[in-house]
Amino acid sequence: MQQIKNTEFSGERPLFASHDLYLENVTIHAGESALKECSNIEAIKCRFEGKYPFWHVDGFVIRNCVFTEGARAALWYSRELEMSDTLVEAPKMFREMDGISLTNVQIPDAQETLWHCKNAELKNVKVKNADYLFMHSENIYIDGYEQYGNYSFQYCKNVEIHNARIDSKDAFWNTENVTVYDSEINGEYLGWHSHHLRLVNCKISGTQPLCYAHDLIMENCTMESDCDLSFEYSSVNASILNHITSVKNPRTGIITAKSFGEIILDKNIKAPADCKIISLDK
Repeated sequence: MQQIKNTEFSGERPLFASHDLYLENVTIHAGESALKECSNIEAIKCRFEGKYPFWHVDGFVIRNCVFTEGARAALWYSRELEMSDTLVEAPKMFREMDGISLTNVQIPDAQETLWHCKNAELKNVKVKNADYLFMHSENIYIDGYEQYGNYSFQYCKNVEIHNARIDSKDAFWNTENVTVYDSEINGEYLGWHSHHLRLVNCKISGTQPLCYAHDLIMENCTMESDCDLSFEYSSVNASILNHITSVKNPRTGIITAKSFGEIILDKNIKAPADCKIISLDK
């Protein structure tokens, strides 16, 4: 493997079509496509300042690196990435990628990030300013996660999340086969139009959660007082440990809670209109 250490590059495509390359303490200054069309790349303690450094890369390891704001859209159309202990300040990261492992990674400006990706594993990852994170992605495993940003996980498939705090309105819209364990999800309009969304030991807050959901499952969850008008037009099997402020026109299934405030079942309810609502206080 060729080694390049303690040096700097700039301009267009300085390392284009490189293969079997080890970079240590290398800075990529302003320019474009520094490592485009490469394979088997290892970057340690490097700094990336130019746009599009890793496009069409097959097999690469990135450790203890920094992607500055100028390195926007840095990792697209690539395969088999292992990234750890890295700060990603640039937006529009990770597009059309297959095989992503992120460990101890911080992304403070995660706009339009992780779109159309598959086979991703995240551990101890923090993201902020993360609107539309994970759009149209699939086969995702997450453990130890903090997220601040709206419209996350829309149109995602096959997602498993553990030990997360997710602050996001309109999270998990139009998703399929998503399970969230031991997590806190804050934000209005959670999980609308989802299919097979399962929440286990989760704390939920935000108005009008979990409406138009198909085959929703909630196990040993709690719902904060602002969770009003819940479950409208949903098919649901929910076990809620505390009081639910209000439930409106669930379509079918069963909802069990410690107690309920307002239960709205009006002329607009949809068939089969047979949801059982059970209060444990009675």
